[in-house]
Amino acid sequence: MRIATDIGGTFTDIVYITQNGEIGIEKAHTTPPNFEKGVIDVIKKSKIPTEAVISLSHGTTVVINSLTERKGAKTALITTKGFRDILEIARGNRPDLFNVRFEKPKVFVPRYLRLEVEERINYKGEIINPLNEDDVKRCIDYFKKEKVEAIAVVYLHSYINDIHERETVKLIKELWPEVYVTGSYEITKEWREYERSSTTVLNSYVKPIAAKYVDKLYEELEEINIRSPKYIMQSNGGTTTFEKAKESPINMVESGPVAGIFGSAMLGKLLGEQQVIGFDIGGTTAKCSLVDGGEVKVTTDYKIEKTNITAGYPIKVPVVDIVEIGNGGGSIAWIDGTNSLRVGPQSAGALPGPVAYGLGGEEPTTTDANLLVGRLSPKNFDMEVDMERVRDAVKEKIADSFDMSVEEAALGIIRIANSNMLNALKLISVRKGYDPREFSLVAFGGGGPMHAAPLARELGIKKVIIPVAASVFSAWGMLMTDLRQDDIQTFNVRLDKMNLDKFNCEWEQLEDKAIAEYGEKGIDEDNVVFVRYLDMRYWGQEHTVKVQIPNVEISEGDISEIIERFHVEHEKNYSFRIDDSLTEIVNLHLTAFGKVEKVEIKELEIKPYSLDEAIKEVRPVTFESIGKIDTNVYDREKLSPGMKIDGPAIIEEVTTSTVVYPEMEVIVDKYGNLIIKTEV
Repeated sequence: MRIATDIGGTFTDIVYITQNGEIGIEKAHTTPPNFEKGVIDVIKKSKIPTEAVISLSHGTTVVINSLTERKGAKTALITTKGFRDILEIARGNRPDLFNVRFEKPKVFVPRYLRLEVEERINYKGEIINPLNEDDVKRCIDYFKKEKVEAIAVVYLHSYINDIHERETVKLIKELWPEVYVTGSYEITKEWREYERSSTTVLNSYVKPIAAKYVDKLYEELEEINIRSPKYIMQSNGGTTTFEKAKESPINMVESGPVAGIFGSAMLGKLLGEQQVIGFDIGGTTAKCSLVDGGEVKVTTDYKIEKTNITAGYPIKVPVVDIVEIGNGGGSIAWIDGTNSLRVGPQSAGALPGPVAYGLGGEEPTTTDANLLVGRLSPKNFDMEVDMERVRDAVKEKIADSFDMSVEEAALGIIRIANSNMLNALKLISVRKGYDPREFSLVAFGGGGPMHAAPLARELGIKKVIIPVAASVFSAWGMLMTDLRQDDIQTFNVRLDKMNLDKFNCEWEQLEDKAIAEYGEKGIDEDNVVFVRYLDMRYWGQEHTVKVQIPNVEISEGDISEIIERFHVEHEKNYSFRIDDSLTEIVNLHLTAFGKVEKVEIKELEIKPYSLDEAIKEVRPVTFESIGKIDTNVYDREKLSPGMKIDGPAIIEEVTTSTVVYPEMEVIVDKYGNLIIKTEV
């Protein structure tokens, strides 16, 4: 069997697929700060025969947690003379021009640990001043005295010529082998000095913690007899080896969330749906991403901790274009200074968790609200739920303040949470020039199936897909992924002045590099598949759009087709095109997939139950604008392909519940997915 494990804010999930396509799932509580313990716990809880595992994929939050909690290594920066303060100067970008509360992000490397060395390469890659190795040695001696644990090396224009960075990294490793070091050439070959500096520093900052975590997890997996190839999910939607992950851990910054988005794309292809929105609601956050034409969208303009008062920290590595908000099952409902009800972004997390968990949580959450309106059943929890305690928490903290009933307060919490999630869905679709009515919504995570139907109706989405094993779908997505690496090389040239021989030669070099790296991982050249993109813009513009081009040698006759593809993408992104304007290439972007063997998904067998026999109970459920309705509650395990259920209905499984509103219907497809039609 092949297995995948995914660490979430509240639960750690496992999905396993046997050789004949049968799927199994299990969940265990996440165990901060020793996250590897949760992984081992869930494997043991699933009772799988570990000697039968032929591959393991893993999604982790260790990198993003280290960054947001500021628990990384003491990090230093070596840079070109005159550029010591580039991290502090940053960009002048503001969320809006008149935001008087704007604050510049606090740098991860204080000024006393940012040192300069004499060297200079110009924008053409020509050496102006050679590297002064004595300066580098002086930096090393100083950093040793300061007990630095990691060093970032970023020189001007090293994206076009990295020789000085390579020499510096080599010298550091010779003179101080114990320290962790990252050269920007190892992480990104794109221009923009501030963004490259930020990315390299953040990689160094998390490198020691990530390396220890990966090594510890590897050892513990070996101890329980999982000795198969092991892979870690990257932010670009593909996987990499444990060893490679230790070298560039910044590529794991969104390791867990993107797996579900990639799984949404794969499920869409399986069901003949090329346009889907992946929507994941976990315990702490809600995440969504748009898949157009079956392709997951990847960006290098990713930022962490960007808010309405801070510009955040740029990370210039390929990350699936994902919108994430602090609203999940554990999000806390609270009343702000203007006496308005708010939900999130604070979360009760895994500990103490919602009030319903009985682990000490006292603040009402979205999960508690769903219990009170009947959408969740206390019988479906793996612990005893004290409903009186849940009711009292919502009454004291919310209902009494607004002089309303507990049920009304609970419904208010759900409506506020839904409103927050709706904004996230609009950010990924309407705000980017896409009509959500042309898409299907794939909803997963513990909370996705509960909240998806009303959100889809609000956006005009006609079809919601609730996959099999919805609550652990991100882990399922990992089982569908290939190895992936993205090489992005700045190649700034106007298309009317392009040297085609040089252009095609650059692609060949990128492909040869990818084939060599995959060869080291044991992947044959025949199993490496390339996809080419260009980052393009109009002459004189600042930012780019990504354009896919044919994976062939480009000739003069192909240029007009590439320009037309750019015009189409630009109009989609910015709502206009300038047909008579000059165009230019900024970056070459090569995606190399290393194909790995996957198990085919098995069709669901007919169960020996009628639709009436699948009803567990009838219970009152409260719906917005309608009130309380006696609602059939179905056991998903007893549903067979082809069965049709009219709303209102609740479809329960061990780890989540699907809520179907009145005047909607659900059909079980041949794979066991629930297809909700929001308009009947």
